This record gives sequence, structure tokens and C-alpha cells, in this order.
Amino acid sequence: MVSLDDAVTAKIKYHGENFEILVDPKKAQEFKGGDENDDFLAVNFIFKDANKGDKASPDSLKKAFGTDNVAEISKIIIKKGEIQLTTEQRRAMMENKRAQIVSYISRHTINPQTGHPHPPQRIETALEEARVSIDMYKRTEDQIKQILHSLAPILPIKLENRRIGVKVPAEYVSKTMGLVKTLGTITKEEWGRDGSWIFIIEIPAGLQDDLFSKLNGATKGNVETKIMEK
Repeated sequence: MVSLDDAVTAKIKYHGENFEILVDPKKAQEFKGGDENDDFLAVNFIFKDANKGDKASPDSLKKAFGTDNVAEISKIIIKKGEIQLTTEQRRAMMENKRAQIVSYISRHTINPQTGHPHPPQRIETALEEARVSIDMYKRTEDQIKQILHSLAPILPIKLENRRIGVKVPAEYVSKTMGLVKTLGTITKEEWGRDGSWIFIIEIPAGLQDDLFSKLNGATKGNVETKIMEK
């Protein structure tokens, strides 16, 4: 739980009355954006005025929300109300969201002209050139299509997954099994008579080079890979 010194106020005017809660700014923002973790309260109270410590009465809560359950009311305040961030907090959170979006685009898209991902710096520049509007409260996945649409006139870009066939010799299986599962989804696998691990993995196209690099590093180059046809 965040300390009161680091907490910020989230507030709402509901059925004609003001209600406030003290929250962890980062967790509250993430919950507002769609994260299911609702552990954002700094104190387990609903206030009329948080600065004065003036708590809302159970009767006023029931009248406005139909319940006096703090957890349920807090979710409504975050989802429908306003989180009062400082200028510095807002700037830091926007930078963090922007970095998440750049990373997502770099990992999940390619330049269809080259078949390779765009470098993060090129994506950053394109976001500036296209004056892309980023919602720091919205999940990256929920706004990525609109962002890619805005980038399209400036940056040739395409969302794409790749299916890679891989054969790992028996002596390197333990070193590779953990790392490949962090990069994608294994859709098919079998074991060779010699103990080799043979599988097909589906990954975001932007991670193809990363996958090849890690496989070669873990097996000292003793790995077979093949890009599967769609």
C-alpha cells in the first residue's frame, strides 16, 4: 500500500455529491486503463473532503452508490472520476505509456518493405511527426490500431506474427526451453529419437531476430530454424 505522502486524490461528483479517495497514482492509473489489480487505495475510506479528513457517511454512500462497500465504490470513482495528478506525475506516466507503445510497436510490427521491425527511435520520431494522441489511461492494446492508422502515412508498418519451426539438439534443450517460452507461444512440439526438441513457435514478427539470436547463443549455433509459410 502506498504511503499517504505519495498518495493522490481521486474524486467524483455522483448524484449531486462529491466523493474522494486517496490512491496510489500509478496503480490507480493502471486500473483506470483496464488492469484488473484493484489494490490502489492508500486508506480504506471514502471522503467528502480528503484534505480535511472529512469522511462520507454510510447513509450518503448508500444513497449515491446503492452500497457502502468501500472497494466497490472506489472502483466507480477511479473508472468514472478524475485522478488528480501533479504535473510531474502526469509527465512521468505519459512518458511511461509512450515507452510501452514504442516497445509494443517495435515487437509486434514490421516494415512490410523490408520484413524487419522498425528501430524504436524511428517509431518515436514517427509518433512526433504524426502528432499521435496517446491516452495514458487506456491499455496499449486498446489504442494500438488507431495509433498504427495514424502512423501509416509516415511509416510503412504492419502488424504481423511469425511461425518459426525450430529443432534444438538434446544437449541444449534445458538451456533453450525457458527462453523461447518467454518470446512466444509454442503451437506444436515433438521429441526426436535422439532427444532433440522439435517445435513450432508463434511470435510477434518484431521478435524474430531476437529469437534467432537467443537460440544461437544458447546452442552455440547448433540449432535449425525455418520460417513457416502462412
